[in-house]
Amino acid sequence: MSESTAVDVDGQIQSVSRELRTGERDGEQTMVSSISQRYDTTVEDLWEACTSAERLRRWFAPVTGDLRLGGEYQVEGNAGGTIEACTAPHSFSATWEFGGNTSWITVRVDPEDDGARLTLKHTAPADTESEFWQQFGPGATGVGWDLAFLGLAQYLHSGAAKPQEAEGWEATEEGRRFISGSSAAWAEANVELGTPRADAEAARERTTAFYLGEEPPAEG
Repeated sequence: MSESTAVDVDGQIQSVSRELRTGERDGEQTMVSSISQRYDTTVEDLWEACTSAERLRRWFAPVTGDLRLGGEYQVEGNAGGTIEACTAPHSFSATWEFGGNTSWITVRVDPEDDGARLTLKHTAPADTESEFWQQFGPGATGVGWDLAFLGLAQYLHSGAAKPQEAEGWEATEEGRRFISGSSAAWAEANVELGTPRADAEAARERTTAFYLGEEPPAEG
C-alpha cells in the first residue's frame, strides 16, 4: 500500500475493466469506450457519489448546473452538456460537449455480490482514421477516466481527496506507475479492437508522455 494514498494504485489498474467497440448512433458510426469497476458500497451510496454535486467535487471535479433530467451541467475545466435520461438509482445519460465536439456518456450502477458496480460508457463519433486517434488512441480520454475511477476508489475507501490533487503527483513513482499502467491497459484494449500492436504501442507512448508532462518519443 502506498504511503501517499489509501488505494493500491497497482491493484487499482487490475480492478478496472476496459473495452473498446464500434457502434452506431443516429445512423453514424461511433467508437464506444467502456470502463467498469466494483466498489465495496451500496447501489444507493454509489449513485449519490456520482450524482451529488457536493460529493462529485470530492473525487471527480466541481460540477455546476441543474443535475436532473433535461438540466444542463458544467464540469469545471472540462466538458459540459445536457442530461438526456435518468433512472435513479441505476443510470443516467448525458451529452459530453468539449472543444466544439459532442460525444455522449452513459453511467450505470448495478448491484454485484455485496457491493455495487459502476460502468461508464463514452460514445464518440468514430474517428479511428483521424490524426488525433492515430496519435493518441483511446488512452487520450481513457487515462482521464481511469484517474476519475481512482479518485472514486480512494474517496469511497477513506473519504480522502483524490491523490492526483496533490501538486506534482504525476511525477511521483506512484503517479507514474498509475498513468503508465492505465495507458498500457488502454493500448491492450486497442489491440483487441483490431489495431496493429505496433500502432497501439506507439499511441500508448505518446499518451503516456502527454499525461506525464514529458516530450513525446521521437518518430522513426
